[in-house]
Amino acid sequence: MFSWAKNAVGLTEPIYGPSAIHSVADQTPSSTEVQKADLAWEVMDTTNVETKTFYMTSDSGHLGLVQIIYSNVLGVRTTAQFNSKVYYPREGEGNGKEHLWASDNLASFEFSKDKQGFVTKSGDVRMELSEDGRSYVVKSTINKGSVVDLRFTQASPGFMAGKNGTTTYGTDAAKPWGRMKHLFWPRCKVEGSILTQAGPVDFTGRGVFIHALQGMKPHFAAARWNFANFQSPSYSAILMQFTTPPSYGESVVAVGCIAEDGKILFGGASPGVSATHTEVKGDPDNEWPEPGKVKFEWKGEGCEAVLEGGILPRVDRVDVMGELPKFVKQIATQASGTKPYIYQYTPKLTLEINGKKEEGQLFMEATFIS
Repeated sequence: MFSWAKNAVGLTEPIYGPSAIHSVADQTPSSTEVQKADLAWEVMDTTNVETKTFYMTSDSGHLGLVQIIYSNVLGVRTTAQFNSKVYYPREGEGNGKEHLWASDNLASFEFSKDKQGFVTKSGDVRMELSEDGRSYVVKSTINKGSVVDLRFTQASPGFMAGKNGTTTYGTDAAKPWGRMKHLFWPRCKVEGSILTQAGPVDFTGRGVFIHALQGMKPHFAAARWNFANFQSPSYSAILMQFTTPPSYGESVVAVGCIAEDGKILFGGASPGVSATHTEVKGDPDNEWPEPGKVKFEWKGEGCEAVLEGGILPRVDRVDVMGELPKFVKQIATQASGTKPYIYQYTPKLTLEINGKKEEGQLFMEATFIS
């Protein structure tokens, strides 16, 4: 009954097998420092989703994120959105307090000539990279319930796996039809605040910035994701792992790094980087295997690190398709058999690195798409 919908909205793909994905891990076992030119928005004219996301771990115990999403559908329609989120501490004043989520469509926007900056024509959302390429300013007044004024400054060099941080898709490696790219500032100094209806939330502390590009239909690129952002007084440990759909052999690609002030201690890709759900809690509401315990590992020359433990309770479960019109959501769900959800967690765990141990704050996402 829904075969027409699968073809019309691009929900299915032939089985190409693992030979049609070319992992960034195959480029080189090492990593490359991100330069200013690498951070330019690509603004592709074909189907893609491109994001710049800033995660905050504040000295006050608050966690948060701000994000600009640019998307192009079939080269016909482009959209942009500004998201912000505040997670209150589990203990003290924040105990039991609901997180704050704001998401606003941006009707009219433009990129700077060098593609490094983004601004709405009304001026209520602005993201700028400094001349030296070492700090971002992000400001937004588009949502009066979440007024953003933040600065992210590199505390360590930027990182990308391999030569360009990019995994490509296609039966001909020289002519790929899709790609996945991730660039990181793993350890940043954060200054500024988000003004909420209840007052300002001070985000002075540490953070990570990620520039990501999915240069194809997102549900074709990956079926599952794991993301870890660990911040402690001495270390920042970042890991991004995705598993492809069966069309690309359920291949696993993981990239990650560990940084301290002024230095990248480790940067690389799978198999030296991995994320494992060591215990499955499960979600009876939608049958996804929600994790209860996890293990993240980084192994390479001069570095061996592990972060593991229980992550419950989750702080949020995001229905990715929740904001779609009901009719479209029903068609997509029944045609593809998917219910995309993002599970989010904020436990305190201890990083073991080269025989040392240090407690810190983890922000983790486990995403199930198909």
